[in-house]
Amino acid sequence: MPELAAPLIEWYRENARDLPWRRPGFGAWGTLVSEFMLQQTPVSRVIPHLEAWLARWPTPTSLAADVPAEAVRQWANLGYPRRALWLHRAAVEIRDRHDGVVPRDVDALLALSGIGDYTARAVAVFAYGDRHPVVDTNTRRVLARAVDGRSQPGAPSRRDLSAMDAILPSADPEAAIVNAAAMELGATVCTARAPKCGVCPVAHLCAWRTAGYPDTGDLRRRQARYEGSDRQARGAVLAVLRDAASHAVPLIDVVPDWPDLHQRDRAIDSLIADGLAEASGGMLRLPH
Repeated sequence: MPELAAPLIEWYRENARDLPWRRPGFGAWGTLVSEFMLQQTPVSRVIPHLEAWLARWPTPTSLAADVPAEAVRQWANLGYPRRALWLHRAAVEIRDRHDGVVPRDVDALLALSGIGDYTARAVAVFAYGDRHPVVDTNTRRVLARAVDGRSQPGAPSRRDLSAMDAILPSADPEAAIVNAAAMELGATVCTARAPKCGVCPVAHLCAWRTAGYPDTGDLRRRQARYEGSDRQARGAVLAVLRDAASHAVPLIDVVPDWPDLHQRDRAIDSLIADGLAEASGGMLRLPH
């Protein structure tokens, strides 16, 4: 449905949120860092962490010169801290393979640690202005409703890229805007639980609206409960290690009052396996 492009562009130019990574001159490194942080984390939580990160490490080379422990520490409470390790590894690879410049080519971006289809294309499009389909959860929901007439998208697949490509204008600048506009529409108007169809710029083209808003099912994967989970135990252990600055912590002093000590030990083992912690001589610390 290429006819979606024009109303999306017009709407986006008037309604897009003012976000740091959308400002002129933000740069490819800032775009890459923001995309790492935005994976499974709300925009409002990301912005202060992003600004602090770029103030400390304004280039990939500056991050690569620091130890991984500092990346994990700076990540703080953003969640899914393996992203910090992957971002550090990607910075090292950018320094060593690309002379410290974030690559523009999608295949070169895909070869970096922690980067998948979405992030690679997002950097190529939003930092460099190239024409590629960029598909996140919000985009998939817009496509499912407007194009396919479904209440929620199905499981992610390569078909999503083809569906997005079909609505992109041929010109690079306009294609970049449509990519951003579809994401913004899904995040602010075409939301999962309470879509604001009355203010949607493509409501007159929406197949789901035309069909009478049928409930076609919801196959989205549900987030597991955090309270009492292994994720919470991992977070508690990492908080102790971050607060210890550059020092190692005796294993017996790592959240000794955790209600389930077997769960705490399992969390420690999993952090070591993921490279987020190192154990030696009865001591535990962040990776160096």
